[in-house]
Amino acid sequence: MKIAVLAGDGIGPEVTREAVKVLKAAVGPAAKLELIEAAIGQAGVDAAGDPLPQETLQIARDADAILFGSAGVPGDEVIPFMMRPGASLLRLRKDLQLFANFRPAFLFPELADASTLKREVVEGLDILILRELTGDLYFGEPRGFRTNAAGEREAFNTMLYSEPEIERIARVAFEAARKRNRKVCSVDKANVLEVMQLWREVVTRVGKDYPDVELSHMFVDAAVMVLMKAPKSFDVIVTGNVFGDILSDGAAMLTGSIGMLPTASLGVGKKGLYEPVHGSAPDIAGKNIANPLAAILSAEMLLRYSFDDAKSADKINTAVRKVLADGYRTGDIAEAGCKTVSTSQMGDAVAAAI
Repeated sequence: MKIAVLAGDGIGPEVTREAVKVLKAAVGPAAKLELIEAAIGQAGVDAAGDPLPQETLQIARDADAILFGSAGVPGDEVIPFMMRPGASLLRLRKDLQLFANFRPAFLFPELADASTLKREVVEGLDILILRELTGDLYFGEPRGFRTNAAGEREAFNTMLYSEPEIERIARVAFEAARKRNRKVCSVDKANVLEVMQLWREVVTRVGKDYPDVELSHMFVDAAVMVLMKAPKSFDVIVTGNVFGDILSDGAAMLTGSIGMLPTASLGVGKKGLYEPVHGSAPDIAGKNIANPLAAILSAEMLLRYSFDDAKSADKINTAVRKVLADGYRTGDIAEAGCKTVSTSQMGDAVAAAI
């Protein structure tokens, strides 16, 4: 297993360290595990003057899978795009053509009271948000700044999707639904945007190839309301890059903390990039208080999707459930009567449970 370990910025190195610890425990000493560390984000700028150094990019290209921490620093948004630490992840996904972002939102029974929503609303929650990852406003051209005829500054981005881009993410969604509850909800804004009209048209056409899967459509604003009111009515949600980014972070909070959810970015074949949903959280970086469970569960997804190692992946999932059942909590999911632990202590507990 040749794995590129890109810990990145902020809390990335802390949570990734625990994910590697648990990964090693799960696969055991007999596994041929090759972990190659490389700099990305601000760490890449510091090391090589580029958020995505060429050496890091080559390591990622050569690896079977990528375990990613986080990238981004305060003030990221005012830096030119190609030099933004946070944009290194977008550039990496684009280069590797990782177009399908699997963002599960599930609730461990032990954390039903950690959500800000009522227990009966979130208990048993298990949604898969499938976000298209290499198109949309984040990558559409032209983009930039200009001055209009009145001498006023303007900024512009282009929302752009081609028919093949929509079709390939739609097929991934329908195939994923076949392994779950056979329901796909396509989220768009077809009542306003032409690109979303094309989105709905293509998803509808692809859906005819999957008569065993129920297809519905929903505008993104309505989807947000349903996500807060009746989230368990969803099975697989498929949507574009921007809407998927927003919806998946909202869904993360249904589970009690954004520190609980992993994500997988896949392309054609088994290669994937695995990361926690949360960002670099610079305000708590270096304090050993971040929740490493999303990073640890990202390692679980890595084993399951890129290496078809369900046995080792199941070990991680079972161990996480055990430590939660035993009352271990980091500060973000802490509750009365629990054992509040540090980042490293939580990683140690999960490894020990394995």
